[in-house]
Amino acid sequence: MLRRLLASALVASGPVVFALTGCGGESDRENRAVDCTAVTCVALTFDDGPTPYTDRLLKVLDDADAKATFFVIGNKVAANPAGARRISEAGMEIGNHTWEHPNMTTIPAAEVPPQFSRANEAIAAATGQTPTIWRPPGGLTNDAVNAVAARDGLAGILWDVIPFDWINDSDTAATRYMLMTQIKPGSVVLLHDSYSSTVDLLSQFIPVLKANGYHLVTVSELLGSRAPGSVYGGRENGPPTNTLTDIGAERIPALPATPSPAPMPNFPITDIPGANSGGPTNGV
Repeated sequence: MLRRLLASALVASGPVVFALTGCGGESDRENRAVDCTAVTCVALTFDDGPTPYTDRLLKVLDDADAKATFFVIGNKVAANPAGARRISEAGMEIGNHTWEHPNMTTIPAAEVPPQFSRANEAIAAATGQTPTIWRPPGGLTNDAVNAVAARDGLAGILWDVIPFDWINDSDTAATRYMLMTQIKPGSVVLLHDSYSSTVDLLSQFIPVLKANGYHLVTVSELLGSRAPGSVYGGRENGPPTNTLTDIGAERIPALPATPSPAPMPNFPITDIPGANSGGPTNGV
C-alpha cells in the first residue's frame, strides 16, 4: 500500500521526530482488506503513548505496510494532541488507556467514569475519532469497571502475549525470545511505544513476522467488533508455542542512525499515589 509519508527528521537534543503527513487515516483502513479468517494475522498493540518515540515507531510500521493499535493515555493526548493525531493519520487504531493510568479496581468508584470519559474526549478532540476499545492499566479490571466501560461503548482488550519489554528495556534479546516463542496466529501482543528499545526491536523483528507469512493488523481487524463491557484475553502468557521460524542475520535490517538512549528513562504515567498498576517502573 502506497502512502504519502513525509518523514522530516528534527535532530536536536532529543530523539528524531518524524512528521507524518498525507497518511490515509480512516480512508486508509477502508481501502485495506485483510480477512484474518483466510490469512495469518497478528495484532501488535502499544500502550502509554503518545511519547517521543511514537513517531519513529509509526515510520517503522509504515515502511513495513503494517498496522497496529495504540492504547493512549488521555492526559498525554491532551498534552500532545498532534502526536495522537499522527497516530490516527497513519491509519492506526486508537484505544482508550484511561485518563491517567490508575489501577481501575482500587480507585474510588466515583473516579472510574471520568477515567473513560476524559480520555475519550481528549482522543476525539485530537483525532476526530471516539475509541470503541480500551485497555485496563496493568490489565486490571472487574465487573463494576466493565459495566462503566460498557456505558461508554468500550470493550476491554487484554492480550495473549506479554514479552515484558519494559522489564527488558536494556535486554531486547529477552523480549525477542518471548516474541519468538509465544506468538501464534491470532495473537494480540502487548508492547509499549514509551521505550526506544522496543522501537529498535520492532524494526528488526517485523521482518521475521512477515517472513513467516503474518499480516500485521489492528485489534479490530483481527477480532472484529466487540461487545461493550466485554473483555478479551488475559494477563499471562500461555505455554510456548514455538511456531515462528527465525530468519538469517543478513535479512534483518540494521538499526537506523537515530538517537536511542539505552535504557530510556521511564516516563511518569500517573500522579495518583500508589496507583501505577505497572509497579515502580510504570511498566504496563
